[in-house]
Amino acid sequence: MVFSPTLAVQPFLAPGIAWALVVIFSVLWIALGVSWGRRGSGDADDYMLAGRNIGLALSTATLMASWVTGNTTLLAPEFGYRNGLWGMFSYALAGLGLVLFAPLALRIKTLMPKGRTSGDFIRLRYGRAAWWVFMVITAIYTLGFLVTQAMGAGILLEALSGFDYRLGMVVVIGVSTIYTLYGGMRAVVGTDFIQSLLIMGLLVLVAVLALQQFPVQELHRELAAQHPERLNLLLPAGLLIAWNSALFSMGEVFHNNIWWSRVFSSRASVVFASFVLGGLAWMTVPLVTGSIGLVALAQAVDLPQVNMLFPVVASQLLGAGGAALVFVVVFASLTSTLDSLLASTADLVAEDVVFKLLNPNLSDAQLRQATRLVVLGLGLLTLLLSWPRLDSLASVLFFTGALVASTIWPVAYGLYWPSANRWAAIAAMVSGSAVGLGAYFLIAPYCAALLSAAVSAVVMAVGTQLQPERFNWLTLKEG
Repeated sequence: MVFSPTLAVQPFLAPGIAWALVVIFSVLWIALGVSWGRRGSGDADDYMLAGRNIGLALSTATLMASWVTGNTTLLAPEFGYRNGLWGMFSYALAGLGLVLFAPLALRIKTLMPKGRTSGDFIRLRYGRAAWWVFMVITAIYTLGFLVTQAMGAGILLEALSGFDYRLGMVVVIGVSTIYTLYGGMRAVVGTDFIQSLLIMGLLVLVAVLALQQFPVQELHRELAAQHPERLNLLLPAGLLIAWNSALFSMGEVFHNNIWWSRVFSSRASVVFASFVLGGLAWMTVPLVTGSIGLVALAQAVDLPQVNMLFPVVASQLLGAGGAALVFVVVFASLTSTLDSLLASTADLVAEDVVFKLLNPNLSDAQLRQATRLVVLGLGLLTLLLSWPRLDSLASVLFFTGALVASTIWPVAYGLYWPSANRWAAIAAMVSGSAVGLGAYFLIAPYCAALLSAAVSAVVMAVGTQLQPERFNWLTLKEG
């Protein structure tokens, strides 16, 4: 089957169908979010952490759905298209971040039964100076992540229906902000459960239909003839990308409050299993979407913009029905990630900055209100930052990877070694970030996280060995 390059710039959904899907799922998410939000007790802990009582099914589903981002459905095909098999496999290795965080999650739940944020841990474990460094890294990463999700929303609607790029951003950000604002973590977890079922079910359907039209044997034959290097599993660049992806994901998960808030929200009995199951389930998603990039490569599809690849190719494979399926998958993935980012970041800002830093005398009701205002502010800020359009989502992610990878070892050391040195933690984050950014600009973007993590590990280990401290674990229970 040969794709028509001229169709790559044409919308695949009639405006009426596209608007119908937008309205149906927007109303559904908002209604469900508001309904679930009303079920709680109404205090700050309930709004921010869903009462700390999430079970295995909901915990696993929200982890998987939050990790299935617009990047997973739009960037994984770009990786496969640019780098072949290793591009596809390396993106799937990002699921290791969730799996490897599982024992740390259990440790966090034990050490910090009253904790609310990752910032709580850094402040109590290493002090205020380390907290400032950590918060700067978190802010840059979070804004970059929010921007890529907003861009993905605009790209989706533009590619599939011809809507203006900015219209897509307004719709998806607006819907996510509204139900997160009213329902808090209960709304996020509840909608994530439905969204995860939609994403997995529809992706399996797309994969089955695609393989019926374009068998694996034919795909392999075309790639072997036209792009044999893309099938080389010993390709140096591919190996670097794989290592970088795994370490980048560890940095994202280990430091980001999305995942810490899931730890604090879940029951202690399900924390470990939910992270393992969520990570393994997530790995199937980039393998499916990444294979679409290989199909486009084998068929020499002429793309006006490479991050439009998934909606363009899937629509040409499956027609208008395929375009509708892709629309639902990506819409669900975008909202499931944006709501998690908005909720967890608002928790971090309200708890660590507004409450712990600026006004420790806030009442429970005032803290809840502050969190809601931060959710609204973040939604508006995301729109503002995403208004100018970027060509590649990968460039933004690789840049932030240079920063977040530097936090892996300070977090791990801080959870298991009472001798971990606070100044070593600061030096590890600063030096790792600096080297990672240098590698991003001077060597290659896909090795930034690898070098950042390596330098951070050495600095953390050496600093702790030279000047060990004696930390009392009971201090963390203050959080």
